[in-house]
Amino acid sequence: MENKFRFYNTLTREVETIIPHEDGKIAMYTCGPTVYHFAHIGNLRSYIMEDVLEKALRYAGYEVKRVMNITDVGHLSSDADTGEDKMLKGAKREHKTVMEIAKFYTDAFFEDCRKLNIKTPDVVEPATNCIPEFIHMIEELLAKGYAYVAGGNVYFDTSKLDDYYVFSSQSEKELLVGVRDDVEEDVNKKNKNDFVLWFTKSKFEDQALKWDSPWGVGYPGWHIECSCISMKHLGEYMDIHCGGVDNIFPHHTNEIAQSESYLGHPWCKYWFHVQHLNDKSGKMSKSKGDFLTVSLLEEKGYDPIVYRMFCLQSHYRKPLEFSYDALDNMSAAYKKLVKKIAELKDEGETDKEQYAVWREKFLDAVSNDLNTSMAITVVYDLLKADINDKTKLELIRDFDRVLSLNLTAADTKEAKEEIDAELESYVLEKIKERSAAKKEKDFAKADAIRAELLEKGIVLKDTREGVIWQKA
Repeated sequence: MENKFRFYNTLTREVETIIPHEDGKIAMYTCGPTVYHFAHIGNLRSYIMEDVLEKALRYAGYEVKRVMNITDVGHLSSDADTGEDKMLKGAKREHKTVMEIAKFYTDAFFEDCRKLNIKTPDVVEPATNCIPEFIHMIEELLAKGYAYVAGGNVYFDTSKLDDYYVFSSQSEKELLVGVRDDVEEDVNKKNKNDFVLWFTKSKFEDQALKWDSPWGVGYPGWHIECSCISMKHLGEYMDIHCGGVDNIFPHHTNEIAQSESYLGHPWCKYWFHVQHLNDKSGKMSKSKGDFLTVSLLEEKGYDPIVYRMFCLQSHYRKPLEFSYDALDNMSAAYKKLVKKIAELKDEGETDKEQYAVWREKFLDAVSNDLNTSMAITVVYDLLKADINDKTKLELIRDFDRVLSLNLTAADTKEAKEEIDAELESYVLEKIKERSAAKKEKDFAKADAIRAELLEKGIVLKDTREGVIWQKA
C-alpha cells in the first residue's frame, strides 16, 4: 500500500505520515463519553472528526479496529481527581441509580451519533466491565515501584518518570490551565501531579458503585480505564489515540505515564486531538447550565447533518465558533448542494479514467491532515466538471463513505417530492409561455420551448383537453 496518510501528531508536534505497527492494520482508540448527562454539540464535534478519521483511513485502504470506552464510574468533577463523581452527581440530580443514569445517557449518546452519521466503534466497553483489569494493572504498578498507597488510596508516583510532561515543554503551571476545575490539595499525594489509580470507600461514603480490592472497598480512578480497555482489545501497542484537546492534560498525559510504566515500552505512537467548539462567550461546556444538544437543534428545525457539515467545513485543529447565523448559512448551502446532486441523471456508463482522477483528488484532501474542507471543495468542483452525470454520482456516493453527509439524499421520498414540485411549477410556466406564443402565431418560439423542455427530459402532448406533459 502506498503510504501517504498523515495528520498532526500532538506527541511530536508535527504532521506525520502514519506507519502502523502492523502492516495495513490500525489500532485506534477513542476516549468515550462520561454518561452522566446529554452530550453537547461541542463534545460531538470531536466524535464527528474522529469518525471522519476512521472512515478516511478505511477509504485509504487500511484495516481499522476502533475501540471506545464508556465512563460509567470514576470520573470526578475535576480532572485533577477532586470533587464529586460525575456519575453520582447525575444520579442525585435525577433521583435515579448510577446504572439507570449510565444506561439512559449511553443510549442518548448513541442516538445522537446515529443522527450525525457517526459510526459506532468496533468495540464499546463500559468501565464497569473491567474492574479486574484495573486492579491487575494497579498491582503491577505497585510491584514495579511506580505507585504507592496513602490515606487508603493508590496513587501513581510521577516523580519516578524522567519526562512526565510528554505532550509539551510548557511549565507545570501553564499545563494546569488545561485542568477544567480548580485543583484542591490532596494531602495524601507525595507530588502535586500524582494521580489516583484507586479510591477506597474513604473518598465518598455515598459512592454508589464499589468493588473489593487489595486496598479496600472502592472504585477506580478515571485515567486507568482508558489504558486497560485499550490494552484489553488492542494489545500492547496502539497506533492512534483520539480525544478533544482538553484531554491532553492531565488525562492523556496520565494514560501514557501509567501505560508505559506498566508495559515497559512505548505505547501509542500517534495522538489526534480535536479543538474546541466555542460560542461568543467561550468554550461550550455542560457547567454553564443550558447547553446545546442535537435534540435542541432538531427542535429549532435543523437537520443534524447540517451540523456535521458545519464541522467538516472547518479544520479539526482550529477552534470553531458556533452561531445560529452560521448554521443557517450552512443549512442553505447544504440544501442547495443536495438539490444539485439530485438533478444528476443516474444513467449511462461510468468514465473509469475520470473516476480514478477525481477519487485521487478526494483521497489527497482527506489524507492531508484530514482536510475535510478541501474534500467538500472537491465535491463542488466535481459538480462543475465536464464529465457525465453517472460518473459524478458514482464519485459522490464514494466520497460520502467518508463525509457521511447524505449527499445522495435525493433518493429519499421527501427530496424527490420537493424536486418534482419545483419541476412541475417550471414546466407549467413554460406551457403557459408556449400557449401565449402560439396565440400570437410565433410558432418558432413555441417550437423552441418544446425543444427546451425535451432537452430537460420533458415531453409535451397537445390533446383536446389541453397540453399534458410527462418525463421522457
